[in-house]
Amino acid sequence: MFRTLGGGDLTTNPTEAAHPHTIAELCEEGRRVYANALRTGRVARVDVEAAPCLMEFALLHADPDDENWLRPVPPAVALSLRLNPLEREISERRRTSMELAEVFEPFMTLTAQGSAPAHSITVLEGLDRINGALDLATDQCRNEVLTVQPSVRHPERRIIEGLERDKTLIERGVRIRTLYQHTARYIPERLAYVDQFANGKAEYRTIDELVERLIICDETVAFIPIRDDRQVALELRHPGLVGYLIKVFEFMWSRAVPLSAGSPYETAADGITDIQHSIAKLLVEGHVDEAIARRLGMNVRTCRAHIAKLATALGSGSRAQLGFLIAQSGILQKDQPAQEGDSPP
Repeated sequence: MFRTLGGGDLTTNPTEAAHPHTIAELCEEGRRVYANALRTGRVARVDVEAAPCLMEFALLHADPDDENWLRPVPPAVALSLRLNPLEREISERRRTSMELAEVFEPFMTLTAQGSAPAHSITVLEGLDRINGALDLATDQCRNEVLTVQPSVRHPERRIIEGLERDKTLIERGVRIRTLYQHTARYIPERLAYVDQFANGKAEYRTIDELVERLIICDETVAFIPIRDDRQVALELRHPGLVGYLIKVFEFMWSRAVPLSAGSPYETAADGITDIQHSIAKLLVEGHVDEAIARRLGMNVRTCRAHIAKLATALGSGSRAQLGFLIAQSGILQKDQPAQEGDSPP
């Protein structure tokens, strides 16, 4: 259905609302009868019963000489009746737009010196808009893409889309560095994906814990989710914010393990695996099972299985006792102390 600039139907006759179509969608029977009436100069009223829209749209009028006949309204007259209101509305809107331009024109040059670029933070709502912004950023990327991807299983369709995007970037000479959680080493689809770029300009590393997704293109634009369902994201173009996120990425990257290296989940001399050390640290910090599983990139059942093994290794009989035994056992001393300069401001 065509609509005017004001949102109304392309018609001026109030009776059209009751008819199943507008004049812009004139039915076949209406077209046939109207064309026949134009050729012969009139049409029998009984022949119009199958096309009542012709009367509703004022394309026919009563014959003053014989009430059993109808005469056609000339097409030029009918068209003019329809176009005149539209042209008036267009003229009014054009005049309004010129008036608005005159009002705001003096303010266009008053941007403060040294202010942040316009739209340095943009809220993207909905997957279509988020993906559109990501596609534009990667299309414009020429040097490097940094990504943080918590380890989850994706549908085959999304994996294929990711392959096509990354291949295009690498063929343009763009470097890709991606961080996963250690659990990505046990996701066959993820390993098969990485194998596609074994000889390309792509590097993959894993780390025990990641908080959320992050994508940075050419040190100019970054994307972060701001809702758990990932239906809303922020597009960041403020140089200070993007620079800070790059430093966060490099901090994690320097502590991550190349995906091509051996398994990071080796059992230490104390019988506690690396993943269980990570879980122990989060337990002491007070995180619940669901939060621990999400941050380490595993399902809750697997997380609880590791907690049970940790409790067995430490001889714990309850969750409260487990936290106490972890604190007393010294297993968290395995974590490296913060280096000078690593503390937050």
